[in-house]
Amino acid sequence: MDDDALCFQPAADLARRIRAGDVSSAEAVDACLARIEEVNAALNAVVRLAPDARGRARAADEAFAHGEPLGPLHGVPFTLKDSIDTAGLVTTAGTVGWRDRVPSRDATVAARLRAAGAILLGKTNTPEFTWSDETDNDVYGRTNNPYDLERTPGGSSGGPGAIVAAGGSPFDIGSDTGDSIRQPAHVCGIAGIKPTSGRVPRTGHWPDYRGILGPLTQLGPMARRVDDLALVLPVIAGPDGEDPQVAPVAMPDLERRDVRGLRVVAFADNGIRTPTPATASAVEAAVSALAEAGAVVRREVPPGLPAAWQVWDAMIRADGWAWLQRLIAGAGTPGMGSYDTRGWLSPATALPGPELTALLERADAIRAAFRRWMADVDVIVCPAMPQAAIRHGESNADWFGDTYSDVHNLTGLPAVVVRGGSTEDGRLPIGVQLVAAPWREDLALAAARQVEAASGGWRRPPI
Repeated sequence: MDDDALCFQPAADLARRIRAGDVSSAEAVDACLARIEEVNAALNAVVRLAPDARGRARAADEAFAHGEPLGPLHGVPFTLKDSIDTAGLVTTAGTVGWRDRVPSRDATVAARLRAAGAILLGKTNTPEFTWSDETDNDVYGRTNNPYDLERTPGGSSGGPGAIVAAGGSPFDIGSDTGDSIRQPAHVCGIAGIKPTSGRVPRTGHWPDYRGILGPLTQLGPMARRVDDLALVLPVIAGPDGEDPQVAPVAMPDLERRDVRGLRVVAFADNGIRTPTPATASAVEAAVSALAEAGAVVRREVPPGLPAAWQVWDAMIRADGWAWLQRLIAGAGTPGMGSYDTRGWLSPATALPGPELTALLERADAIRAAFRRWMADVDVIVCPAMPQAAIRHGESNADWFGDTYSDVHNLTGLPAVVVRGGSTEDGRLPIGVQLVAAPWREDLALAAARQVEAASGGWRRPPI
């Protein structure tokens, strides 16, 4: 299959061509479904197909032919992570108690994408209730990385990362409580954005907006090209009248591309986990690309990163994993589901009330300190992870770490990951992370475009 085949076209190009009448939605959907059929037996990324996808595509083409008003994603196919509810289509969140669960209504992001004209192809795999750096569960099993089937596509949005990278879907929506959009984007060689905390509603996602994880979790698009992130994000963003943490903050102009004068802080080693030489080289190449385009770069590790990571890590286990147990038990899944056999959860004892409230106070102090420090910083350039894709089962190894990304689930800053390089042998992609000030997704995306242009961005995997 040629790299110019319809299934490999960016979402923005498909949207433009469908609106111009150069390509039909039915052709785009058929191309993606054919690619899914070709690669999914090896990847196990798409776990459920939408039976009405072709019918909806035909309806989209009829609407175009009749001159009806078209949404920004009219006729464009997409997939959706299985932790996001879809009305009429099984949504399991990877837990056996929900093996046959059919939601009665769409999650907010799903409803908004459909209203914009996008065509749902199917659901993509996730670890149970999204809680792992590897994508595996007791319902659908393990998802593999399209660049090396013996390696993980990351978690928890590993299904989205794998099928988008392989050309089966132009874009997907991931969720990110602790690098779960950015890690799969990094190890699958695509682009992904965790927006500012409070930008996108979590209504209909599991876990949702409630409790201690609420401020840590965001939903965001994953695609092969940065321009597609800018196309999709405004569609899903903004208050929905239910998620109480989403703020009515205007979206900046995401088409911005000029990085001249941007105040950039860059570092390759955060002092917590030392990156591989190839990771450091990818960061340095990104810094050079931004500097050559007129950004003003200084070398500095932001203050308080170790404390931010320690507080994030303490918060997710502060109740001894009771939040996860409630979700699993509420679904009717025995025991701790996938976590009983896969060893992904380290032991945790619930904190006493005084320690918990002190932890939350410390978290807010760190958030405030970061925002003060960002007053004269536009973009941070750093690794997404310290290493490329790991082999299946290695996420609990002592050397493994995602401290570069987790910290910004605590700070709430928007962060984009885009392919910036490769491992020394050229086989595996390496992402670079671009972090911006609150509500300035435009700056992170502009910097990511520059890195993408310099590196070439996504490259077709060998599958």
